[in-house]
Amino acid sequence: MPLEAGLLEILACPACHAPLEESDTELLCTGKDCGLAYPVRDGIPVLLVDEARRPD
Repeated sequence: MPLEAGLLEILACPACHAPLEESDTELLCTGKDCGLAYPVRDGIPVLLVDEARRPD
């Protein structure tokens, strides 16, 4: 599920403002204390904290 080129460069975690990195089905926050995982549905990142998965 590759996102449009350059999109990851401008996206940030809504909770802590750290950069995001792409995985197979979600965007992962790279913040040490945050680490939320945001879903990507139909190629569209859902950057809502209420929709994010907490780290295990």
